[in-house]
Amino acid sequence: MEVREAIEKRRAYRSLDPAPISDELIRDLAESASLAPSCFNNQPWRFVFVRDPDVLKEMHGALSKSNEWITDASMIIAVFSRKEDDCVIRDREYHLFDVGMATAFIILRATELGLVAHPVAGFSPRKVRAILGIPEEMQVITLVNVGKHAEVLHDTLTEEQKTVEKERPERLLFEKFSYIDRYDG
Repeated sequence: MEVREAIEKRRAYRSLDPAPISDELIRDLAESASLAPSCFNNQPWRFVFVRDPDVLKEMHGALSKSNEWITDASMIIAVFSRKEDDCVIRDREYHLFDVGMATAFIILRATELGLVAHPVAGFSPRKVRAILGIPEEMQVITLVNVGKHAEVLHDTLTEEQKTVEKERPERLLFEKFSYIDRYDG
């Protein structure tokens, strides 16, 4: 699969079926993340790949109500970092940008492998840190939920989520977010 094809195929599906999560898959996704660029090659990203059913069940208690669909995910990847592990140049903290790129590499590699990797913001970082033993000074940035795209819509989805699941949400037009030579918004 070409990179462009993976970008086009990537979707934040919520209706998930189980997918086998092997040590090799985890290593593959982590190695893909490790190839992302970062400021001065600091590589500030950290990941906990959660596949144990008991730990997954604990993680479900850290999710917001609208993310009940995540209970169908085969793996949850906790993505975290701290600003001290990357460049801080005046008021620019690079760790969030660099971690975002590494996470995108994971998502695209998962897509290439025929998986869904859906990042979410609806969770309690405090609970996630407690469950996974992540130090308090680390910022839990997102949870990436991994599974296979289901052929049928699961009942864990809300009616609104079922609607969005059927068709890719509309993307902004080029003119709404891109400018050539000078910002003119």
